[in-house]
Amino acid sequence: MTELQETVLVTGGSRGIGRAIAETMGALGWQVFLTYARQREQAEDVCRRIISAGGTAHAFALDVNDRDGVAAFFKEKIKGRVHLGALVNNAGLTKDGLLLRMKKDDWDSVLRVNLDGPFACLQEASKIMVRQKKGRIINISSVVGQSGNPGQANYCAAKAGIIGLTKSAAQELGVRNITVNVVAPGFIATDMTRELTSEARAKFLERIPLGRLGDPQDVAETVAWLASDRAAYITGQVIAVNGGLYM
Repeated sequence: MTELQETVLVTGGSRGIGRAIAETMGALGWQVFLTYARQREQAEDVCRRIISAGGTAHAFALDVNDRDGVAAFFKEKIKGRVHLGALVNNAGLTKDGLLLRMKKDDWDSVLRVNLDGPFACLQEASKIMVRQKKGRIINISSVVGQSGNPGQANYCAAKAGIIGLTKSAAQELGVRNITVNVVAPGFIATDMTRELTSEARAKFLERIPLGRLGDPQDVAETVAWLASDRAAYITGQVIAVNGGLYM
């Protein structure tokens, strides 16, 4: 019987933190399946970079907001085709606004992508990992999911929900040798933080003991460690990658 290839699935792997995670896992010898919602060219570029470095990678269009689509993806691309060693729930969306003026659609869409989507992927991955009797699930939350942040009630609620989901899943799945953990980045140098004004950036830097924004690679290294056998006895934990920032 042919042994299935050890594979990591990274949702939202076309840019920023997701891209760094995909490339880091590829460099460590994992086959990388990465998903994207709209950035097809960027996702394919990530795959090319992984392949040119000697790895294996494939990009797939997937809207984590589509429950039926998520179920079909796992059935058609994952189940029985690869050994799903790790799932990294990274896909996310922001639609900021003060809560008194927040539109229902902005609340609903952010909760669907940032909480319902990870739940759907976790649920489908768990079914496969239970049969494998092993697996690693890493959910990407945020420092604001722990602290809150003005103008981001929807995003903070979703990222806080990720932490609760993770802790519950860890208790249910541990007996199956499946670990479930959270990585909670602080302010990382991505497209999102590049939109900050110089004044806002300076204020954030004042509150970070290490005195700098994080790099996506800082998050990627933490994810890679949690996905490895070196972290086999760690589950239900929130690993903060925030330079010491606590709001």
